[in-house]
Amino acid sequence: AIDEYKPLDATTNPSLILAAAQMPAYQELVDDAVAYGKKLGGSEEEQIKNACDKLFVLFGAEILKRIPGRVSTEVDARLSFDKEGMIQRARRLIDLYKEAGIGKDRILIKLSSTWEGIQAGKVLEAEYGIHCNMTLLFSFAQAVACAEAGVTLISPFVGRILDWYVINGDKKTYEPSEDPGVKSVTKIYNYYKKFGYKTIVMGASFRNTGEIKALTGCDYLTISPKLLAELSKEYVKLTPTLSVKEAQACELEKIHLDEKAFRWHHNEDQMAVEKLSDGIRKFAADAIKLERMLKVDVIS
Repeated sequence: AIDEYKPLDATTNPSLILAAAQMPAYQELVDDAVAYGKKLGGSEEEQIKNACDKLFVLFGAEILKRIPGRVSTEVDARLSFDKEGMIQRARRLIDLYKEAGIGKDRILIKLSSTWEGIQAGKVLEAEYGIHCNMTLLFSFAQAVACAEAGVTLISPFVGRILDWYVINGDKKTYEPSEDPGVKSVTKIYNYYKKFGYKTIVMGASFRNTGEIKALTGCDYLTISPKLLAELSKEYVKLTPTLSVKEAQACELEKIHLDEKAFRWHHNEDQMAVEKLSDGIRKFAADAIKLERMLKVDVIS
């Protein structure tokens, strides 16, 4: 898919890696990761953890052969509330990329947009020069805290927000401009541009091409191969719906969020609270499935 659509950058997450690791085409990468874990030795748990980290990096390295930009590699979601744990794991991933001859400028480390994850991103950016991509971002409070932390990029979700409103609200269909996920990313983009934040806004998690077209003009968008295929069949002229000029004229007011204010404002957004916790649980569950898969190889 990367060879066909030629994106600038690419992203991975535990669910995507788990799916790919079960494909025969990538068995060699799994074998290499397991061999690496065994070579480092230690307890069975340590071998599996090292094999997992190596597998993420091996997939990232393969992707980087096919794109000119950066690949995003995710820190274990089970560390989402462990600031120091995320910092250590991120540095470990960067070291593994370095061993593979890949510099940190081509890597974005993905972290959950919990308070702890955002603060880990702040430290990684400021003290280690490690670029971060803040994921599982659903609330305006998360976006504000990320901007104040000075992270490189955020991935505010669109489709998962729509999913929540369809399930929990009376309305089952939305026009793209009224899509609650589109409106969320639009507000975040406008806020960042109005107040001059350098953090890149990369809309993510799309359910249809209407959402994508409604965010034309956003800094970056991360789009699945399925939706890229649909877009490739359309021959229409797109007019940007987001622009710096319009953002600077919007009526949003600047706010500051310390930890207490962040937790309160985020907690006030029921959708964001539920989707963040749900996303962490699902990524953690897939990480466990991947470990079980590698465990069979490590002990065999």
